[in-house]
Amino acid sequence: MDDIEKYIKERKTKDKDFANGFEEGYDNFKIGYLLKQARKEAGFTQEELAVKLKTKKSAISRIERHAEDIRLSTIQNYLGALNKTFSIQIQ
Repeated sequence: MDDIEKYIKERKTKDKDFANGFEEGYDNFKIGYLLKQARKEAGFTQEELAVKLKTKKSAISRIERHAEDIRLSTIQNYLGALNKTFSIQIQ
């Protein structure tokens, strides 16, 4: 079980509202989580990434916490600043 699976299992146990709406919100949560992990793996703080993207730290935080309505161009810019790319898989 990886870190995200452990987190989800623990959070479902502790937060019934989270558990009830999990399937609906999971994809949005996962996007934010993956962006945050990419930033950390690249060795950036939120503030350092914000400077590189010419935005505020609060904007980076919002992206990582509330990715439910994020534009693809925002993801590209975010990951581009980290020298990373992304792909979309449709199943």
